[in-house]
Amino acid sequence: MIMNGKRTLSENMDVLTSTQQVIHMALQTMNEPPAMFDLLKEPLRMLTVRIPVKMDDGSVQVFTGYRAQHNDAVGPTKGGVRFHPDVTAEEVKALSMWMSIKCGIVSLPYGGGKGGIACDPRTMSMRELEALSRGYVRAISQLVGPTKDIPAPDVYTNSQVMAWMMDEYSRIREFDSPSFITGKPLVLGGSYGRESSTALGVTIVLKEAAKMVGMAVEGARVIIQGFGNAGSYLAKFLHDAGAIIVGIADARGALYDPNGLDILELLDRRDSFGAVTHLYSNRITNQELLVKECDILVPAAIENQLTEENAPHIQAKLIVEAANGPTTYAATEILSKRGVLIVPDVLASAGGVVVSYFEWVQNNQGYYWPLEEVNAKLEQLLVDAFHKVYQTSVTRRVNMRLAAYIVGLKRMTEAVKWRGWI
Repeated sequence: MIMNGKRTLSENMDVLTSTQQVIHMALQTMNEPPAMFDLLKEPLRMLTVRIPVKMDDGSVQVFTGYRAQHNDAVGPTKGGVRFHPDVTAEEVKALSMWMSIKCGIVSLPYGGGKGGIACDPRTMSMRELEALSRGYVRAISQLVGPTKDIPAPDVYTNSQVMAWMMDEYSRIREFDSPSFITGKPLVLGGSYGRESSTALGVTIVLKEAAKMVGMAVEGARVIIQGFGNAGSYLAKFLHDAGAIIVGIADARGALYDPNGLDILELLDRRDSFGAVTHLYSNRITNQELLVKECDILVPAAIENQLTEENAPHIQAKLIVEAANGPTTYAATEILSKRGVLIVPDVLASAGGVVVSYFEWVQNNQGYYWPLEEVNAKLEQLLVDAFHKVYQTSVTRRVNMRLAAYIVGLKRMTEAVKWRGWI
């Protein structure tokens, strides 16, 4: 919406509407025609499927799944599949749009895709999860493939789920199809570095951002909200770089110690879903943790954690978003005016899709790279992307989030025009 000549975003907007608003602002800044926003404000395709699964107790439960393909003007769509009880069509749409922007920022030949199933994998057996994974692939098989739409892991999915999905797709197509999906086990065509790629990417971008604010990572006090795959790897990487991790959080609570936590102990004691704080009596809430004293804050959990209410109380000088959508736009404006540098999710968490792209390339070539080569290529792409977004922010005098959207949408808008769609 526009008020008094200035664009503002309501705190009450859902994730899809708020994403559309930032895209609209970016396209206006780029002087794109209104038809471009009409095209990019929704996915080109959105599939809803129903997946019956016979449960271990003999009953049949029907799950709802989704697959969104935002835009394939640049190339095939690419994006993860999440298993979570709160998955909705609107969330999947928004996530596919974020993936488009991520791919544009790091110059990948992809548009954004995303998938999800409304379920709670924490309550399901391995047999039930396998049946659900295979059922999902059967339901979407006509719309996906190595040159159409390439899935990947996301929240509560992993290399085992990807292996089941690849096997099911290969059965349907009657030939081995490793490039259908990324995030696979190494023995099935996975890439070195894929599992830790999101966290390593956040670390690379964080180090570049720290230079911009004149901060050394060694000795910096860091809070990481979220201790799942990305958060736990990130804690280890930053600990190894000499940072002092003063706070971590999971779904059950948070831990904070101004002198630093024993990260190695916490990593050793966490369960497969990233939970560890319930083992300690001195835990605080996630919201209490976010406003604790620190130099760097990394939201690595869920959406809408930094809001208009708590933004004035955030003490970090640098915020690096490892989660999708952790900061509302109202909070972004408040923090940016206070001089806090925010590295947005579409840039900071792009490491996962970059190494997924590397895996797809290796599958297509039938030639696989060593870990050192994967990590070196990842660092080069992300360092270049960070400085491209940072310079856009400076030259256009906009915050880093809007700058990231401008950079991320540029390739897609150009491809749309070259194809003659607009």
